[in-house]
Amino acid sequence: MDKFASIEIRVKGKIGQLDLSPDNYDVKEIGSMLKNIEDLLYPTNKKDRSIITYNIEEGSVRHIFKTSIQAVIGFSAVLIQIQKANSIDFLELKTAQAIENIQQVSYQKNYEFELYTSINDDANLIISPDSQFVRTDNIMVDAELYFYGTLTNAGGKNKANIHIDTEEYGSLTIDTDKEFIREREENFLYKKFGVRAVGKQNIETGEFDKGSLTLLELIDYSPKFDESYLNTLIQKAKSSWRDVNPDLWLGELRGDYEA
Repeated sequence: MDKFASIEIRVKGKIGQLDLSPDNYDVKEIGSMLKNIEDLLYPTNKKDRSIITYNIEEGSVRHIFKTSIQAVIGFSAVLIQIQKANSIDFLELKTAQAIENIQQVSYQKNYEFELYTSINDDANLIISPDSQFVRTDNIMVDAELYFYGTLTNAGGKNKANIHIDTEEYGSLTIDTDKEFIREREENFLYKKFGVRAVGKQNIETGEFDKGSLTLLELIDYSPKFDESYLNTLIQKAKSSWRDVNPDLWLGELRGDYEA
């Protein structure tokens, strides 16, 4: 059995008086579609995703993507469910945003998009100026979020940010200010840190918008066992408990309760 399957997104419309074709289809629109397909197929874990190949063909404009058959099976199920529900409220954040992006282009340029897969004839979706594939339950609030990982990059010419590579969410880009980076005296790249950040989070699903993260605090984080630090804490505790009778203290805690 072939390990790969395909997804086709056909775009119909006009550029002025001319029918849309690969010859008059702008490269910026191709780039936007490439970003959307990655979010449609692999919304959560792009780090370990399967390869996606791409080809553009006539009629009007046909975007042809090939990737693992497992990913295409999952996307087919998503298309069928969108058809049934006539809604994208149930989708993961990145998938819903990708569908919304295509819908917005349809509104702006009067394009019609037809989405198909090679493994299921029933898995198709039409996004047009008459459709309304936008989220209605977009309940996003500011939330404080915590992450742990390796700091792999810091800086930015116009907009300062740091990049944290996490096991759970992959690489995260977190906005900060230039003063924070400038004031760091030591080289903090490729070290483990905890990150306290604020970002937009869906109060129903718990998903957060990776593009909304702003740094609140960078926390030194070392999972290694530090024996000297533990011994220091034990000595401090001994001093604090020197005059305490443990049996009497436990008895007071228990009160009249008998184990």
